[in-house]
Amino acid sequence: MAITAAMVKELRDSTGAGMMDAKKALTENDGDMEAAVDWLRTKGLAKAAKKSGRTAAEGLVAVAVNGGKGVAVEVNSETDFVAKNADFQKMVSGIADVALTVNDTDALKAADMGGKSVEQTVTDAVAVIGENMSVRRMTALEGAQVVNYVHNAAAPGMGAIGVLVALSGDNEAFGRQVAMHIAATNPAALNEAELDASVVEKEKQVQMDIARESGKPEAVIEKMIVGRMKKYMAEVTLLNQQFVVNPDQTVAEAAAEAGVEITGYARLAVGEGIEKKEEDFAAEVAKLNS
Repeated sequence: MAITAAMVKELRDSTGAGMMDAKKALTENDGDMEAAVDWLRTKGLAKAAKKSGRTAAEGLVAVAVNGGKGVAVEVNSETDFVAKNADFQKMVSGIADVALTVNDTDALKAADMGGKSVEQTVTDAVAVIGENMSVRRMTALEGAQVVNYVHNAAAPGMGAIGVLVALSGDNEAFGRQVAMHIAATNPAALNEAELDASVVEKEKQVQMDIARESGKPEAVIEKMIVGRMKKYMAEVTLLNQQFVVNPDQTVAEAAAEAGVEITGYARLAVGEGIEKKEEDFAAEVAKLNS
């Protein structure tokens, strides 16, 4: 029998299956809706594999700290709705705990989590929840004390932005304030020395080109550039930024007053750098029948 777009939509809505999976299930079962549902259920892992091409730009960042080590892990899903799912959150929390035992994303994916690798655990969850998901990245930070903070928390220890701050001394309250500052300002580096030299040179060249438009002598321009680059560093490096808790101080000055040194930080935000691809159902139907 002929498989119509309406039949495909009905099966897709009732099962959460992808467009092509739904059409194949109906084709394989001569349009029998119940048989098609059973066919999809038996192909759970196959369905998960096919979903891997769909953009997963939502999800959660989870943070975990144990002693002097902290980790932040980004696990993506296709929709914000799944990020609110208790089973997804439980899985993400477990992945963050596993991350404390490794140092990079590849090792995390291969690490054991309840008798299966983290990557296999996520693949199995794709088949159950019905969306593409992936462990996108992790970062680890070590220090005398590591403090974590989550912005827009969806559950304890996970949310839209996760921040870690390493301190030379013991001052959790101040560390939390700095972590909140980092969540808000998203500095490019801890200090000038840690900034990418090519980025600094490019900014300096841009400022010189702008200054030359004024027609001023080169000697004057050089002095202007010194001031402009100092302002640039104050905007993009954590220690030179004005502290959001007290804008009369830089972060470095606030740290000195708190009796600690900030030795490192990490910030992960859900979906940053991912190009989201939006496509409506009508477009999918048109593609299906083209």
